[in-house]
Amino acid sequence: MPEDAWYNKAVSFIAARGITEGTGNDHFSPELNLKRGEFLVLMMRAYGIAPDEKPTGNFSDAGNTYYTGYLAAAKRLGISAGVGNNRFAPEKEITRQEMFTMLYNALKVIGQLPKGDSGRTMFDFSDASEIASWAKEAMAHFVRTGTVSGSAGKLSPADTATRAEMAQLLHNLLAN
Repeated sequence: MPEDAWYNKAVSFIAARGITEGTGNDHFSPELNLKRGEFLVLMMRAYGIAPDEKPTGNFSDAGNTYYTGYLAAAKRLGISAGVGNNRFAPEKEITRQEMFTMLYNALKVIGQLPKGDSGRTMFDFSDASEIASWAKEAMAHFVRTGTVSGSAGKLSPADTATRAEMAQLLHNLLAN
């Protein structure tokens, strides 16, 4: 990881706290698109939300992997209702609005939603109309509190998120 990379401090921060162990062979792979299961595990680790030890009533595609217990806990706690038909799609690349919605739900569950008022609303962004109805509450909250500032006047809700972007988001929230 280059020392002058914009994400260096954020990745170092989450690695030092055991939130991520990288992608193997001492690599973090910052430019890789983040998968839904990966994000859920990293976010829950970041906030100390434990996986279910003996998952019951899990998503039908939870499998038997490192994220199985996390998916069960997320479903049980209302952090994610999945993508429909009792599926979570853990191997699907996560969109920004999915990431912010899961994060919002998790922070709401543990009583740690960010506070503050940036003076902005999601309607200050040219692509606000592209935000899915199920993501509007989360996106509006994160814009209002200044957690999300967008880029070039856009929130890019349907764009996929990279591992570096996730690291920066968690760093911004946890370092305050």
